[in-house]
Amino acid sequence: MDRQIPDSERRKAARKRWLKAGGIAIAAVAAVVILGKVMRPSVSLADLNVATADTGTIDITVTGTGSVSPAFEEIITSPISTRIVEVYRQAGDSVLPGTPLLRLDLQSTETEVNKLADQIAMKRHELDQQMVNSDTHLNDLAMQVKVKEMTLNRLEAELRNERYLDSIGSGTGDRVRQAELAVSTGRLELDQLRQKLANERRVAEAGVSVKNLDINIAQKNLAEMSRTLDDARVVSPRRATLTYINDQIGEKISEGQKIAVISDLAHFRVDGELSDSYADRISVGSRAVVRIGKERLDAIVSNVTPLSRNGLIAFTLRLDQDAHPRLRSGLRTDVYIKCDVVDEAVRIPNAPYYTGPGTYNLFFLSADGSELVKREVRLGDCNFEYVQVLSGVQPGERVVLSDMSRFKDATIIKTK
Repeated sequence: MDRQIPDSERRKAARKRWLKAGGIAIAAVAAVVILGKVMRPSVSLADLNVATADTGTIDITVTGTGSVSPAFEEIITSPISTRIVEVYRQAGDSVLPGTPLLRLDLQSTETEVNKLADQIAMKRHELDQQMVNSDTHLNDLAMQVKVKEMTLNRLEAELRNERYLDSIGSGTGDRVRQAELAVSTGRLELDQLRQKLANERRVAEAGVSVKNLDINIAQKNLAEMSRTLDDARVVSPRRATLTYINDQIGEKISEGQKIAVISDLAHFRVDGELSDSYADRISVGSRAVVRIGKERLDAIVSNVTPLSRNGLIAFTLRLDQDAHPRLRSGLRTDVYIKCDVVDEAVRIPNAPYYTGPGTYNLFFLSADGSELVKREVRLGDCNFEYVQVLSGVQPGERVVLSDMSRFKDATIIKTK
């Protein structure tokens, strides 16, 4: 016959079952934790760029690209349509002021200059001839005026005689009237001659002025042609380096075509480009930094092109050290234009992870250095050294600046 199991035995058996189940659950959790730690991704700290966030001043900059160019560069063009006869220098030669570079065919231009000079000489002879003719004509008119004045004096004397004779009864009224008419006619003829003489003098002066003006115009044309002839004798205008020359002897060149370029390769400037979205952040006088490798050169914006082309605006930088040994014509550079200053900002070093203001997921090194923990942070503006932290980072925390894209799905990474 069955015997009833005491309650104490049943409770003891139940406790055993619960303890066994709990032990299994604890073992399972421990196994999961251990397995998670074993399977958690890991990375060597030696392979990471870890920096410490701090507080300080950030000179906010906008980034552009630049190209090193000679500080001075002059393009020499042909002033006439001609051909190249002889070349005296080659690209790369150092030249002094007045150094001949090449010779152009100037025969037609010299002929034109000589023709203009002959025309001016002919115009001067024509002016001399005109002045002699005018003087002769004016002298004839002046003589006629003197003769007419003498005739008028004689007529006036006859009038006085007729009036006297008429007063003593020896003359007649008709003879007096005839004498008066002759005097009036003589006066009119004299006035007419005097007016004609004055008019002819003005005409002569105007003719001389026209001739002189014509000669002045011809002289200006001759001077311009002479300057063109001098410019066609291609020489270096200053001490520089010849960086380009058209050395194709016999080649025909047109007026205004480039035939040589001289540059000052001892001093340089930087021609830069910047997104037009930053147009309001750059102006003439803004300070800038040019980076060539690890070298940092201070500069100032000397010119800004007001027009945008393909979404970019162009500007020119004048370097404080424009003769730095690292500068080479055509060298590409990074350019940072300073546009603002933020004091007492939380900052972290700039690195390739930063692509502009916004939200980032960055890894932070734990206090004991055993793991990296992903955290969302918000970053603001930057310069070439630091990035401004808006939220998510405290001074003293250590943040990973290396590329962690291969761990994009991980939130915690073990360190080795």
